[in-house]
Amino acid sequence: MTRLLIIGGAGFVGSNLVRVALEEGADRVLVVDNLLSAERENVPGDARVEFVEGSIADDGVLDELDDEFDVVFHLATFHGNQSSIADPLRDHDNNLITTLKLYERIAAFERVRKVVYAASGCTLAPHEVYDSAEPTTEEGDAPFDLDSPYQISKVVGEFYSVYYHRQHGLPTVRARFQNVYGPGEILGAGEWRGTPATVWRNVTPTFIYRALKGMPLVLDDRGAATRDFIYVDDIVRGLLACADRGAPGDVYNLASGVETSIRGLAELIIELSASDSELQVGKRRSWDHSIMRVGSTEKARRELGLEAEVPLEEGLGRTIDWTRTNLPLIEQCIAKHADREAAAYAVAR
Repeated sequence: MTRLLIIGGAGFVGSNLVRVALEEGADRVLVVDNLLSAERENVPGDARVEFVEGSIADDGVLDELDDEFDVVFHLATFHGNQSSIADPLRDHDNNLITTLKLYERIAAFERVRKVVYAASGCTLAPHEVYDSAEPTTEEGDAPFDLDSPYQISKVVGEFYSVYYHRQHGLPTVRARFQNVYGPGEILGAGEWRGTPATVWRNVTPTFIYRALKGMPLVLDDRGAATRDFIYVDDIVRGLLACADRGAPGDVYNLASGVETSIRGLAELIIELSASDSELQVGKRRSWDHSIMRVGSTEKARRELGLEAEVPLEEGLGRTIDWTRTNLPLIEQCIAKHADREAAAYAVAR
């Protein structure tokens, strides 16, 4: 019998994890999500799934948790860098207080055999690299010159994961995400979070949507930055591997190990979607000093037996097909933020 608690299970990664867990025979999945950056429609309709709408930081939600779970996946987050810059207090409440209160609640649970914490790969990436990135390993020191409250709160969440393992024996495993993409990421999902990044939340779904609509793809700083793009199915496999084979107290990169430029990503999306969209050059994001980065896959391969299986071109093709099919839902979510987005752009100018 396998019982899972998935915090943030209505989100992009979380909902994909729920589906795979059900396919693999989970007996019960409790999803806790406050729908801050997610939609209720993402939660599968299955008798084994129970959905609780609320923050894991709410005492009423925490009080209802019993010591019945085999694995806890803590995926809740205040998405992402730009939203956290606009509202650091809300980032603190939804990224850090959530982690601390969850760990306090479950520290004495005896059944749980693994607590998987979704960490951020951008926190350890070196700054101002303009040539080619060296793969970032898990063992690097956490820097003090982080770019956003989001990065700060996510790395402090790692500190608490280590502390609660050492002090209380909580079997935490940290999974450091690189840039995840794939089906299920809904532009505009959830509530307004203070900036147009609420809608244009990540580069891959933004470029795909705009390409399908024939809109320009805007390249910040000529699209010179590079990232490590990993397909959501591979992230889910990584999370399950962390739960199954990850060493308590340890950390693993969930990465493809392939460095791709933002310009290269845009050009490939235009080609795969047969789009007539043009590329436009935008300004460099003033807050972002992580120019080129890629994650090391060596430790995850050695200790978890994990390698990314879906190459970028194949993953983008699947994501383009999913986006085409789900355009009505995506546009409905985008539309609910239209007035606030326009006001935010007006203020920025």
